[in-house]
Amino acid sequence: MTARIFFKLILGVLCILVVALFAVDVLASRIAESNYRETLTRELEQKSRMLAILLTVDGTAKSAATVRDLARAAGGRLTVVAPDGRVLADSEANPAGMENHRHRPEIKSALKGKSGSSIRQSPTIGHGFLYVAVPCGQGALRLAVPMVTMAAQVNAIRKRLLFSTVLAFLPAIFLAAFFARHVSYKLGRVIHYAGELARGNFRARLEATGTDELGILGGKLNETGEKLQKMFEALQREHQEMEKLELIRKDFVINVSHELRTPLASIQGYTETLLNGAINDPRHNLRFLEIIRQNAERLTNLASDLLTLSRIEMKMQRFQFASYYVNTLLRDSVDSIRPLADKKRILLHLECTAENAEIFCDAKVVHQALGNLLDNAIKYTPDGGHIFIGARPAETATAAAEFYELYVRDTGSGIPAEDLPRLFERFYRVDKARSRELGGTGLGLAIVKHIARAHGGDVHVETELSKGSTFSFTLPVQDPGLAEHLELQSKFTAS
Repeated sequence: MTARIFFKLILGVLCILVVALFAVDVLASRIAESNYRETLTRELEQKSRMLAILLTVDGTAKSAATVRDLARAAGGRLTVVAPDGRVLADSEANPAGMENHRHRPEIKSALKGKSGSSIRQSPTIGHGFLYVAVPCGQGALRLAVPMVTMAAQVNAIRKRLLFSTVLAFLPAIFLAAFFARHVSYKLGRVIHYAGELARGNFRARLEATGTDELGILGGKLNETGEKLQKMFEALQREHQEMEKLELIRKDFVINVSHELRTPLASIQGYTETLLNGAINDPRHNLRFLEIIRQNAERLTNLASDLLTLSRIEMKMQRFQFASYYVNTLLRDSVDSIRPLADKKRILLHLECTAENAEIFCDAKVVHQALGNLLDNAIKYTPDGGHIFIGARPAETATAAAEFYELYVRDTGSGIPAEDLPRLFERFYRVDKARSRELGGTGLGLAIVKHIARAHGGDVHVETELSKGSTFSFTLPVQDPGLAEHLELQSKFTAS
């Protein structure tokens, strides 16, 4: 692993150096060519002016031999042009066969009294030339050198520059090799440790590797291993919880389907019976319609309870917290449920607490929770029984948080001990047949549990067979504070 990392680092450095060398070659070659061209143009211009002076002083020195000698001395091709553009003399061609030069850029500038230059292919010789022309008397004198000569000089400069650059890169290569060896050793240890983590060996630890970046990385990986060990253990616990939740979800779907199918089947059956002629039967039509109404009411209650429970569980329920007198909440709940109790001749007993006792809650949902407990108590308390509703300071109160316990106690048949652990689950019923007969949805106690926990409290139940049951839930006395309140909202309600 270490050797492979080393060779990759060296290869990467070499690729960078090759790219740098190529860039130096391209950029330096262009600069060298540009500088050499400018220098050569200035030299040719100086030589051309000297030759123009010689030709102007000795006006008879325009023979072909003289022009060739001057061109050889100047190291280029010499051309003398008349004011009208005719070629009077040329060191490498017969003037008589040459075309008029008045339109050539460098000649045009020279005839106007200025020096000019250009690079192009010569139509006479067939090679590329650098042309420089200067005024000569009334005409112009032009000196040219082939581009091949200039290219050879540029290539020579380029080779020397590349050789110098390669020599300058040699120390960098040795330094890069040393650095690559050092880094590959440390990186190899880090990769080996990462492999241990990938294999699930979260207890492995990487030895200290220094204070540089790779050393810091090693330390962070050690911290990661510790956290992964804790997360792995937590995930195992969560996986078990998820399996339980999946079973609850499946049970919930089955229960909802069953709860909906029974009243819907009853409504459909009696409706079809009425449509088939029973609507005209005075002995049965009203009874059938009453059954349809009862099942429709049952569906309405079920939908309402499901909606309430879903809003709380999905943190969509918005609570309006404030301080309320405990006795006022109890009296309101008793007054609202009294008509149902009177039908069964059940006596409601209100056990008030201190008149100035207050709790911090949402009065609407607390009224709903008390209503659910009272409704259940009335359903499962025989005619002529007793129901007690009251409040008292909770025994679980601490110095950090004080709670009140609101309770509903009945004289019903009680609940078997084996049913207590699942009593507050959705759709769980102790006596399923009787619960459906009484119109229960199986969600009332689950709603009470979520309401209590949304306030930071909890639910409790105490029961004794043939003597009755006591259901209670706790609520805070005072505002738990902004931080605690927001924490509760994040766990149980929408913000």
